[in-house]
Amino acid sequence: MDSGMMDFGSGIRDVQIGNPAYGLFGWFLAACVAVIVFAVLWRIKARRSLATPSRLRSVLGENATRVSLIRAVLVFLSIGFLVIAAMDIRWGRVSREVPQRGIEVLFALDVSRSMLAEDVAPNRLERAKQMIKDTLAEMAGDSVGLVLFAGESRQVIPITSHYDEFRQRLDSVQPADVYRGGSRLGDAIRVSKKAFLNDGATSKAIVLMTDGEDMESDPIEAAKTAFEEDGVTIFTIGLGDMQQGARIPIQSRTGKQYVQYRGQPVLSKLDGKVLQQIADVAGGDCILAGTKQVNMADFYNGYLAPLPDSIVQTKSVDNYEARFQWFLAPAIALLLLELTIAGRRQG
Repeated sequence: MDSGMMDFGSGIRDVQIGNPAYGLFGWFLAACVAVIVFAVLWRIKARRSLATPSRLRSVLGENATRVSLIRAVLVFLSIGFLVIAAMDIRWGRVSREVPQRGIEVLFALDVSRSMLAEDVAPNRLERAKQMIKDTLAEMAGDSVGLVLFAGESRQVIPITSHYDEFRQRLDSVQPADVYRGGSRLGDAIRVSKKAFLNDGATSKAIVLMTDGEDMESDPIEAAKTAFEEDGVTIFTIGLGDMQQGARIPIQSRTGKQYVQYRGQPVLSKLDGKVLQQIADVAGGDCILAGTKQVNMADFYNGYLAPLPDSIVQTKSVDNYEARFQWFLAPAIALLLLELTIAGRRQG
């Protein structure tokens, strides 16, 4: 149910309000009625203090006060019905099966220590997580999953269409989620291709997000097999500086330090060559983001959205019958009646 709607349970109270905010106008209308009633009563009292009843009837007409009151009531009733119609009150629940079309996308996210390098702000890992969330913002109907990898790979979010739950789990991702250090791209691809649910899906895609460093896991062969045997398209996104590289921070008791080897700081550089090769053999594309921002809306619409979609699942959707016309019709009728009375009075 949409977050803007109010649902009042089941049975005779099984009612849904599509635009509850419009109910505030009802209170405003009630306040206006109270003010006008007070003003009419005060006006009648003032007239009686200035002239006799017979004199008032001769000047204003026999039923002037009564007609004015009737017209006011008609106008306010009409406005009241319009407010209720605008609130979009619905009742009478109807269930129907709706096919959900889309593609299956598996994000394979590198959480090795090199992804903590700060050549992109705040670091490579956090930038990659934000890029995934930016991609989700463009999706409507696609299913997504998440595999984390470093020296080993594991699926942490099964294929799902519940984007809010996906985002919450993604926010908590950190290098400690994978116990073995290193970076094995081939293993990440092999685990990812097994994570897809719908064997008959028209399109399955892996989005591999990493700095490209690999520890002899044969990622090119893994990508080729996934594409040719399982129909999985692989897109690669590389993060990090390709030229100078960046130091890898680690936290210690004395504060932030950096990984060293034989007394020298270890520099992590983006390896764009292997990422390009993976994309080439797997029918996808390679985006070497480096240290720059990437518009993930353009990525989704340019690469993922054009992939042929299919029915990935069937979802039962509960709808309520719209009843606004039940209130709109009397509102119009009352307003026309008021205009008719006003026309006759002027005539």
